Amino acid sequence: MKWEKIGLIASPKLFNLKWWSSYGMDPCTLKLKGDLYRIFFCGRNSKNISMIGYFDYDLKKHEIKKISKKPVLVPGELGAFDDNGVTASCLIKIKNLVYLYYIGWKPKSTTRYSLMTGLAISKNNGKSFKRYSRSSILNLTDKEPFSILTAPYVMKIKENKWFMWYVSCNKWVNKDYPKYDIKLATSSDGKSWLQEGLTSIKLKKNERAVARPSVLYENGIYKMWFCYEKTVGRYKIGYAESGNGVNWKRKDNKANISTGKENDGDDKMIAYPHVIKHKGLKYMFYNGNDYGKEGVYLALEKKN
Repeated sequence: MKWEKIGLIASPKLFNLKWWSSYGMDPCTLKLKGDLYRIFFCGRNSKNISMIGYFDYDLKKHEIKKISKKPVLVPGELGAFDDNGVTASCLIKIKNLVYLYYIGWKPKSTTRYSLMTGLAISKNNGKSFKRYSRSSILNLTDKEPFSILTAPYVMKIKENKWFMWYVSCNKWVNKDYPKYDIKLATSSDGKSWLQEGLTSIKLKKNERAVARPSVLYENGIYKMWFCYEKTVGRYKIGYAESGNGVNWKRKDNKANISTGKENDGDDKMIAYPHVIKHKGLKYMFYNGNDYGKEGVYLALEKKN
């Protein structure tokens, strides 16, 4: 498959919101009705603090219908894993509840940051959220001792079987340079997770990171889009397939989406994909240069 870029669809420059001064990182979706989706994202205020908000987007008309006037989730209490910022990563609707798996930011003294996974739950279709736990739902272990367990994508496979693909740090080269890949955790309820250190997407030679998985199950195949980086600040989109969601084979040449033309806003970086299927077509929400500083971009699967 190939992609047709729609371009920048949401930017802080279009709105005069106190909580959203810059960025539009890690877009992820919740279907409302018809062609209308609620797109959650991480915006930053004038103090560069990350918070989660949303805009309602019509996929057919390619227009924003509504935007949250205030964030739906703000940083946690002082000293908690998410006291310096929160970023949306994945949403799942379970009956009348919406589970938001998010990233909690915390500065560190000996390394640049800590990025851990949290869970918040909404009873009103994402207009507001309450934390399920004040602590991260993923834990540091002997196999995963570093505080980067982040960017989860969660899928409910069946009633008592859930998969989470997430970014996991393998080592810090220096205080500003972590190396990480994508691992798998399992759960029976979407809240408590078993981490066995199973790697889904391995680093290739000279790669620093693979990040932000997004998974669809289609025709008996798990399909994952993610981003990978060799040079800092130059993410590209990767792609992999699996028959069981556990063992994956990278097929990056099938990603078929690349950086844009000069001055497009995604000419240096294309990152953090979130792929959905709607009425038979795939849509990819993603970020461009500077890790999403300009806002949210969209690409549409090309029709044959």
